[in-house]
Parts: sequence; structure tokens; C-alpha cells
Amino acid sequence: MGDSLLCRNNIGKCLYTCAVRPAAIYGPGEERHLPRIVSMAKLGLVPFKIGNANVKTDWVYVDNLLLALLLASMRLLDDIPGKEGRPVAAGQPYFISDGSPINTFEFIQPLLKSLDYDLPKSWLAVSHALYLAKIFWAVYTMLYPLLNRWWLPQPFILPAEVYKVGLTHYFSYLKAQQELGYVPMVSPREGMAATISYWQDRKNKSLDGPTIYVWGIILIGMISLFASGWFPPIGPVPLLRSIGLMLFRSMFGIRLAFYLATAAHIGEGMYAWRLAKRVDPDNATGWFWQTFALGFPSLRLLLKRAKKVA
Repeated sequence: MGDSLLCRNNIGKCLYTCAVRPAAIYGPGEERHLPRIVSMAKLGLVPFKIGNANVKTDWVYVDNLLLALLLASMRLLDDIPGKEGRPVAAGQPYFISDGSPINTFEFIQPLLKSLDYDLPKSWLAVSHALYLAKIFWAVYTMLYPLLNRWWLPQPFILPAEVYKVGLTHYFSYLKAQQELGYVPMVSPREGMAATISYWQDRKNKSLDGPTIYVWGIILIGMISLFASGWFPPIGPVPLLRSIGLMLFRSMFGIRLAFYLATAAHIGEGMYAWRLAKRVDPDNATGWFWQTFALGFPSLRLLLKRAKKVA
């Protein structure tokens, strides 16, 4: 490991170093763990928990980590009066956490609930999750030249993430407490409260949307309705047309249904734009296009936001 090599190179008079090994970091502004979890939950792509409820891992609030870094830097000084010589932290590793191991899904539950995102209810065994993750790993390995393209979504899950949330692993910060004087100054409850406040504010400033399943159902439905009413009878069109005729009785009925649905979407989009101008002006254009595409499922979210603002 890189930090092990770093710790070994603290011999004689030199630039002293130590290794601070934080747990999973959370808090306002953190961009590695929670943004991915929240974005997946927003799309409805957190369908299960991994492992079991007894699995526990470490987390560390950003302010606690900053405190540990400051204390470690102070313990690397070799010119403090009365404490000359080799610093106590030189060449040493320190595990840093909040000191409250917890199941990852139990940990994120208050955050997702506060954002009105669905919480996973079922459990998936680590072996099954790992098998699924390896499939995504293999696919994205083959797509390596395209990984920086904006249109390529992030993989659903990867093996490292399965190990992270599905297996118990946590460490004591006792050594950091004894040698650095580290004691978490922000409790997990306080840290999560600040994190929730940050994410609620972030959500209120952005365009909210329904799950990917709603997007799929509505867009596929509108495209299918249009295809059954106007496309020539090739590919799946005959099947779509048969379903349309069963529901609407005639080609005129199919086309009328499409016209009415389109008109409803346009009307809802215009209403969403006017409402967003009042309650969320920065995202008014986005609300229009999203509501034009999805109709009421998008408008419902905007109405909910307007109710909170009122």
C-alpha cells in the first residue's frame, strides 16, 4: 500500500509523514459516496440492500476528518519547545471514524427518507450481488474508451461497492485518540442532520424528477401510441396497432388519443412553466420540458415543491 511505503520513509532528519486512514466520508460538500447513492435513489435504482442487517461499517463526518488531519499535522512537528526529536506521529498510520459502526443502509435511510426517495426493502446475498457487479465490471471494462462520454451512465454496481457495504469492516480510532488527541467533535446524529439539511437545500435548487421507470413507461407509451397510429406495418407496429385497436376501437380513436395526450402534456408543461417561474425560477425551463415529456408525474413533483414554498 502507498501509505505503508510512506510511513516507512521516516528515518532520520526528514520530512515527517503519517497515514490518516478515514472511513467512508459524509457531510456537506462530500462528492464521492452520497452523491452516487442519492442519484441512484432518485432514479429508483436502489432496489435492494446487500448482505444482511448485521453488517457494519465505519463512517466519518467531514469536520471530524478535518480535525484528525489538523491534529496529525501538529504531531509531525519536530521543533516544538520541549518536544524536540522524532515526532510521535512520524511513520504511523491512524484510522479515523466517528466511532459508531453502523449498517450502510441503516445509515443512509434517514437521508433518503428526508428526500422522499424510496428505501430498499429486500436483501440480496453478497454472492449474488457480487455476481451482478462482476457483470457490470466486465461490460464497463469493454467500454473503457467510452467511459468519459456524457451519455454513458455510471455502472449500476461494482465489486468494490459490494465488498464495501456487504461485509463488516471497521476499525478503532483508539490509537489516534492516544497519540493525536483525536476525539470526534461532531456526533453521528449531528453529522447526519447537517448532511440532510445540505441535501434538502441542494434538492430544492435543482430539477427534481420521477424514477427511471416512470420515464420509461410514459415515453415508451407515447412512442408506441404514435407508431400504432401512423407508422407502416413493419416490425412491432402490427402488434402495437392491434393493442391500440383493442383499446380505442379504430385508427381514428388511436390518433385522437395521441392528440389528446399530446395536448394534455403541452398544457401541463405550460402550467408547470408558469408555476415554476414563481416557486423555482432557476429551473423553469427544465420543469417545462420535463413536464411536457412526462405530464402529471412531473407536474406532481412541482406542485409538491410549491406547497412547501407556500
